[in-house]
Amino acid sequence: MRSMAQINPSKMPNKSTKPNIKKKAMLQALEKSLGIVTTAAKQVGIDRWTHYDWMKADPEYKAAVEAIDDVALDFAESKLHGQIAKGDTTATIFYLNNKGKKRGYNRPESSEKKQQQWPTSISFQVHPTEPSNGE
Repeated sequence: MRSMAQINPSKMPNKSTKPNIKKKAMLQALEKSLGIVTTAAKQVGIDRWTHYDWMKADPEYKAAVEAIDDVALDFAESKLHGQIAKGDTTATIFYLNNKGKKRGYNRPESSEKKQQQWPTSISFQVHPTEPSNGE
């Protein structure tokens, strides 16, 4: 797994203002939590929405977060490959269904998922009846 040192530190805020110190702490917490925002925000002592506000307002912070997300995805993929190497059939099928589509590996569509054909219109015919004696 890539460490924070491999994520370009020059792209991270370097002024020692309180928000920038919190941003750096949040980036470190995100790395430790593999990108789980709620866990990282609690560790740093900020509201998770503060993180999302920073993502919108600070392109350098956003880039650093996206790099951490890539590291987390790489980690998950390496675990999947490890399961495949151990002979885990489910992991192999999952991988082929998602990465092997170009080679014809894909899950056939189940009959439940196929769109049902419903009539687009219904017509009724009204037949007048003769009045009964009780009217």
